[in-house]
Amino acid sequence: MTKLFNDPAEFAEEQFSGFLSLYADRLRGVPGGAVGLRSGEPQVAVVVGGGSGHYPAFCGLVGPGLAAGAVVGNIFTSPSAAQVYSVAKAADQGRGVVLTFGNYAGDNLNFGIAAERLRKEGIDTRIVVVTDDIASAPEEDKRRGIAGDFTVFKVMGAAAAAGLDLDEVERAGRAANAATRTLGVAFSGCTMPGADKPLFTVPEGHLGLGLGIHGEPGIRDEPLPTADELGRLLVSSLLKEAPDQAGQRVGVILNGLGTTKYEELFLLWNTVSRELAEAGLEVVDPEVGELVTSLDMGGCSLTLMWLTEELEAYWTADAYTPAYRKQRAATAALVPAQQQAGGEAEQEQAPQATPAALGLAEVVLAGLRTAQQTLHANEQMLGRIDAVAGDGDHGRGMVKGIDAALAAAEAAAADGAGGAWLLAKAGQAWAASAGGTSGVLWGAALEAAGASLTDGRQDYAETAAVEAVEAFATAMTDLGRATIGDKTLVDALLPFAERLRTAVGGGSPLPEAWQAAARTATEAAAATANLKPRLGRARPLAEKSLGTPDAGATSLGLIVTALGRR
Repeated sequence: MTKLFNDPAEFAEEQFSGFLSLYADRLRGVPGGAVGLRSGEPQVAVVVGGGSGHYPAFCGLVGPGLAAGAVVGNIFTSPSAAQVYSVAKAADQGRGVVLTFGNYAGDNLNFGIAAERLRKEGIDTRIVVVTDDIASAPEEDKRRGIAGDFTVFKVMGAAAAAGLDLDEVERAGRAANAATRTLGVAFSGCTMPGADKPLFTVPEGHLGLGLGIHGEPGIRDEPLPTADELGRLLVSSLLKEAPDQAGQRVGVILNGLGTTKYEELFLLWNTVSRELAEAGLEVVDPEVGELVTSLDMGGCSLTLMWLTEELEAYWTADAYTPAYRKQRAATAALVPAQQQAGGEAEQEQAPQATPAALGLAEVVLAGLRTAQQTLHANEQMLGRIDAVAGDGDHGRGMVKGIDAALAAAEAAAADGAGGAWLLAKAGQAWAASAGGTSGVLWGAALEAAGASLTDGRQDYAETAAVEAVEAFATAMTDLGRATIGDKTLVDALLPFAERLRTAVGGGSPLPEAWQAAARTATEAAAATANLKPRLGRARPLAEKSLGTPDAGATSLGLIVTALGRR
């Protein structure tokens, strides 16, 4: 259990502040993460990232021979697109940027949005997604990224340090990913700061096979084997998934997840190394220890990267970071780089608001305050629902999002902005603060609702509310690509929007129509208990989610119901 914290909600920010203070001689903080101090000739910037809770990944890997920068989200939560943009902009040295991360829905969304923004500004930006977890899906492109993140990051960092151009660094990263396979097991679940129980439990005398690094349980529980039996299981499982035309030399990581002792890993390495040798494989520069963790999870994973001559050169190349050092020759002294402005948002001017728009602003503020009260009251319940087949962060993420959204809206209202502008600012703040899939979706949807209303109207008929809800729903489905039946918030949102449109169109007053639509959304959210997730982080654990409603659909139902009572 994570025992040292002040305010649990601020744990990620406060620990990162300490990290930056400790390593100020070799890196600097920027909005959203950290970048390394530069030395030598400019090179391609390899920017890694994801949620907190995985140290040494991700911020511990910033330094010569590895990452130029790391984006740091909240615990087990994707960083926002604004954070990714900020770090990448600060890390760019004029030779392009590679963004690299594990294959999670929120990361794909936020890093993708940031990449498009960087490209529009003339910064050539590529994306390399890590897909090494053989337990998460049979199709390689749908697999999660777990400890194999490190092999891909290491190869690209070394390629960049060798002076390769952007095309070649990207190609090397894709080659490393194609050559990497990982399987992990959990002996115990991890506990979020301030929580009184772990995100999942493993039955006594068992292990969870195929864990995820965001606190997801294994895909199935099996009796706890001896170290020899576990070593044979991990090796044999990975060898069955070897890439086509695999060679005989492999880079290896035996990774601890958080509380598994180094002595236990050394013990397990006896069997792993023997099994690899008996399979005719030659181990090159093995790593045994913690490289990609999951807070205080008990468990371990085995990663193999089948090496070509090129990949071996990059795997064994020098690197010097806060958490990882490999030096065959002395590393040149670092010198502070010129401070760069990166990721600072441009100050936008709110449009002139009509009296009607100023009145709408009061409605928006009241609605956001109601949503805030509702989400704070249900934070723990939403987290418990999400932990059944996910990472348990939905309640906390929604609270962080609504708190930031309300603060931004109140600041805009104090400057005399109208309701549409308040919604836009609330959406931007939500996405930047909450991160993750739900963060970027709620942020984009609130922005879309504001754009549909505008602050130039002389009045807002009841149909304006319908238009705003439909714009909100369209943004959700366009960006998230979810449909009815995927077990997401869309299962509650689309029935809500349809019922509201029908009721208002039939002549019902907006308050009555909204309450009827809210009942429909609540019923639809409850019905998601009978569905299996087809998208996102919970998909590999579809069977475990049966009987439990979707957390996103549930939170939406709670919010629209509370708004209907106003």
